[in-house]
Amino acid sequence: MKSRKQGNGSRQSNGDPRGVAKLAQQAADGTLLYETKNPLPAQTRADAVRLMNKRLADCIDLQSQCKQAHWNVKGPMFIALHKLFDEIYEATGEYIDLIAERIVQLGGIAEGTTRVAAQRSSLSEYPLVISSGEEHVAALSDVLAQFSGKARAAIDELEDLEDPDSMDILTEVSRGVDQWLWFVEAHQQTRPQSTEGRSAGSRFGSSSST
Repeated sequence: MKSRKQGNGSRQSNGDPRGVAKLAQQAADGTLLYETKNPLPAQTRADAVRLMNKRLADCIDLQSQCKQAHWNVKGPMFIALHKLFDEIYEATGEYIDLIAERIVQLGGIAEGTTRVAAQRSSLSEYPLVISSGEEHVAALSDVLAQFSGKARAAIDELEDLEDPDSMDILTEVSRGVDQWLWFVEAHQQTRPQSTEGRSAGSRFGSSSST
């Protein structure tokens, strides 16, 4: 009896018949691009895709942290914060779409799975055991501020790449995130503090000895 052939002849011995692992790495590096009539140079598009995918991972992580806060907040401010955190979650979903669709417009692959986001996000880990409104306000305002800062850094890099449209996308996103940061931070702000005598790198909200 003749032995049956294994596979259909296209499978390679490494178990990766289509070279998916290599393609995935190329996509992550921004070197795997679809052909497009977009007038930006291929290298510019590749660099922009790589940069935007990093911010996409951050934004997906940010959205999940908003929902974590929404589910778990407790205390006297529960109703107000429960609703606010969910509104931020919904808005962040729109930011994710803006970033992902720009990546695809450039001929790239939007890499937006939860697993990829978990591996790539540069945001701080959200504390899982906090419960009070004050704790969630502090934690979520921290991560909103982090994302806003990283979006601005990416805008500067995109300016060097001469990709004004991607800059506009992240400007719109950072503007929206700043507004949500205002809404969240307002729950913990009490009085303004003088900036006299503070160095440029000092934290504005920290107390100083007199």
